[in-house]
Amino acid sequence: MTPSAESAPPPPSTTTPAAPPAHDPTHEEHQYLNLIRTILARGEHRPDRTGTGTRSIFAPPQMRFSLHKPSTSTSSPDNETYTPILPLLTTKRVFLRAVLAELLWFISGTTSSLPLSAAGIKIWDGNGSREFLDQVGLGHRAVGDLGPVYGFQWRHFGAEYVDAETDYTGQGVDQLAEVVRKLRETPFDRRIILSAWNPADLKKMALPPCHMFAQFYVSYPDGIPGVDVEGKKEKQKKGHLHCLLYQRSADMGLGVPFNIASYALLTHMLAHAVDMVPGSLTHTLGDAHVYLDHVEALHEQLLREPTAFPELRIKRDDRGSGVIDRWAEEEFEVLGYQPHKAIKMKMSV
Repeated sequence: MTPSAESAPPPPSTTTPAAPPAHDPTHEEHQYLNLIRTILARGEHRPDRTGTGTRSIFAPPQMRFSLHKPSTSTSSPDNETYTPILPLLTTKRVFLRAVLAELLWFISGTTSSLPLSAAGIKIWDGNGSREFLDQVGLGHRAVGDLGPVYGFQWRHFGAEYVDAETDYTGQGVDQLAEVVRKLRETPFDRRIILSAWNPADLKKMALPPCHMFAQFYVSYPDGIPGVDVEGKKEKQKKGHLHCLLYQRSADMGLGVPFNIASYALLTHMLAHAVDMVPGSLTHTLGDAHVYLDHVEALHEQLLREPTAFPELRIKRDDRGSGVIDRWAEEEFEVLGYQPHKAIKMKMSV
């Protein structure tokens, strides 16, 4: 899901670039910008569910974003030699508060859009409206009841969905808790998976998941933890946590900048919870498309040079606790975000 507009006032920790940045061809944001150029130049003109029309390509090259950089600062987490980085796109201002609020909403397992809307985050209002629910055959649902969408699948996969008010505690598979458990107990597991795609529930959802599948992988670039050659137990080597995201439907103008930031934040949260180094986010797209009413805005965005990705600071003292629930927005601090101004784009519902 994506924001309908990105015009919210910037948070206190962000600033506007004072001077045009120099061109840096190695900046990771160019992966995103170059993909948009490819779609605009070679994309197939296709009809779509919303009636807006798109230019689309299928299965473009993956985008890969680093989630940390080397650091010698003693203010790094636990005096580590890295600085956490958040790949928050800079060629337009991304509505960070909405990204974070939605992610915490997913993690809570909530399926009503009303709490988000009450907090000023309107990104799900269209799909939870009376008109839209009636249109997709869910007229029996209360306004805001989106059905068994992302959060429900993450926390209660396989449970029988009733409505947004039902307590599902202990029902279904808590995939997110399983991800945390496996990262802590069996980090070499090849089945550390988080899936929002449940075919049995698709017709019950106001909108089937676009970003639908994530796999987590732990690498040990400094060597596998264990015993050194002299038989002495070595200092614990921390794993680097990587996330591979598959997104079946990718709205390049509004959705993808949002999704990059969201899964990067989720990976940072998990790395904190299991005391690992945030490694990377690899983003795989299926139908990568530009809505026709976004073309002009994206041409404007393509004229801009990226600035440095900001640093991320998690202000919690429970590193390694395994706790992923009940985090608060104020426990995240983004430092040095210097984006260009926001560009408004309409969300197709």
